[in-house]
Amino acid sequence: MKKGSVGVKPENLMPVDIPSTWKAMEALYDSGKARAIGVSNFSTKKLATLLELARVPPAVNQVECHPSWQQTKLREFCKSKGVHLTAYSPLGSPGTTWLKSDVLKNPILNTVAEKLGKSPAQVALRWGLQMGNSVLPKSTNEGRIRENFEVFDWSIPDDLFAKFSEIEQARLLNASFFVHETLSPYKSLEDLWDGEI
Repeated sequence: MKKGSVGVKPENLMPVDIPSTWKAMEALYDSGKARAIGVSNFSTKKLATLLELARVPPAVNQVECHPSWQQTKLREFCKSKGVHLTAYSPLGSPGTTWLKSDVLKNPILNTVAEKLGKSPAQVALRWGLQMGNSVLPKSTNEGRIRENFEVFDWSIPDDLFAKFSEIEQARLLNASFFVHETLSPYKSLEDLWDGEI
């Protein structure tokens, strides 16, 4: 395994029986052992399929979402179905050594941050909140953790917020380790993400 890769081997992946898994999760919900149930990394297509069979719809879909991967189609679909979108890596995972992340270096993000007197990270988090997402930033640095909480008493004005639509979009965490022509249920990234790449 190459340095920095995730410890998942395609040959260890098994197709997941989503209908049976969801019914088991609904049973936990019905029993009171879970107050809410949800999914992670579901594309629009996978979420639509689940919603067709779900008696209890997912409360949340947790996905990669940040100014450089805005998930517009998925976000709009989730909103229309009452599924909350939670953003992991809302800063683009800047501390990850194996990932070339430049979300916080984006010129538009930095221009907005400068105009507002905020850090690029604060602006990225505030963007997510104003989009209606919840955001899950990760940090072990006390100063950055404190800074991440300082996003609730201000907002990005409409004229600056509109500039985020100009940011080039690219998925950072493509999960290519799940893809293999013969050993995985996913033969390509297109297959894994249902074309949302």
